[in-house]
Amino acid sequence: MRREALAYLACPNCGPGVELRLSQIEREDLERGHVMDGRLVCVSPRTCGFPIRGGVPILTPGEVDAAMTETAARFAEEWTRWTDLRDYYERQFLGWVAPIGRADFEGKVVFEGGCGKGRHTDLVARFGARAIVAVDLGESAFVAFQNTRDLPNAHIVMADLTHPPVKAIFDLAFSVGVVHHLPDPRVGAESVASVLRDGGRLVLWVYGRENNEWIVKYVDPIRQALTSRVPWRPLKALSSVPAAVIWAAIRVLYRPDGPGARLARHLPYAEYFGSMSGFPFDELQLIVFDQLVTPVAHYLSRAEVAAWFDGPEYREVELRWHNQMSWTATAVRVRPAIAPADSTSAVA
Repeated sequence: MRREALAYLACPNCGPGVELRLSQIEREDLERGHVMDGRLVCVSPRTCGFPIRGGVPILTPGEVDAAMTETAARFAEEWTRWTDLRDYYERQFLGWVAPIGRADFEGKVVFEGGCGKGRHTDLVARFGARAIVAVDLGESAFVAFQNTRDLPNAHIVMADLTHPPVKAIFDLAFSVGVVHHLPDPRVGAESVASVLRDGGRLVLWVYGRENNEWIVKYVDPIRQALTSRVPWRPLKALSSVPAAVIWAAIRVLYRPDGPGARLARHLPYAEYFGSMSGFPFDELQLIVFDQLVTPVAHYLSRAEVAAWFDGPEYREVELRWHNQMSWTATAVRVRPAIAPADSTSAVA
């Protein structure tokens, strides 16, 4: 953790107005400017304490939802084994967050809700963000730290997304593929939005229900009852079977220059599978593993996502149907002006 991160962090127990300070430093990486092990305390009378371990501040509140902890632990099994960053991640990410582009991150203070191994954190930092604070509840936060520790504008925090331990000062906040894994996705969306300053921009990407009804009907029961409980090694082996089918379908049908490209335009998931035409087999295996490993996954209709933005606290709301299987939502956060104190009141 770099000391510069303290400008953005706040106590998850006492609220975004309560700052944190370093109270103890046990080990430092002087070359890169990180406090590797130590302790933070908040400046409130409660003086809540939080450890820094392996370069990552652990800013979880006193209690965390058990389902969220389980989900984070299962995804950590994924990201602590598929740790590398790959060149096609940029194309993927920009597809998910469009119409937001590279230039929209430049010079901005950015919050990422749910960073996994840090693949998007790395990109946003390299896009020229002034700073990015990325949170994740699982052990994958340590992988994200290792993947971004040389980037002076990247800050990784282990935290509960529904209690973000940051000040409400961010220019842009995004969450890709995370809030639909929370017990209540709307609460997750509101939590990500809560870190924005007035006029800050929110970007969310979530699974769509439209075109995915078969997953809800057939895959979800299997995931909940079986695959979300299977240890990672046999689950990885199991994932290779549907991954092989997808790999063959892409090579034969969905590859833009493949023999079945003309037919593929009329088949389900044409855009989605076409976008994966250059992926190696292990990436397809990871995508299947990702679908099977989680105990919680919500597939959200357009109406459900749109309902998150009802009310005066959002403007410029836009919903985009991505690859005919998911939703990208963007909006501008509006914060009401605080009325000045009544200076005409009588003084006793």
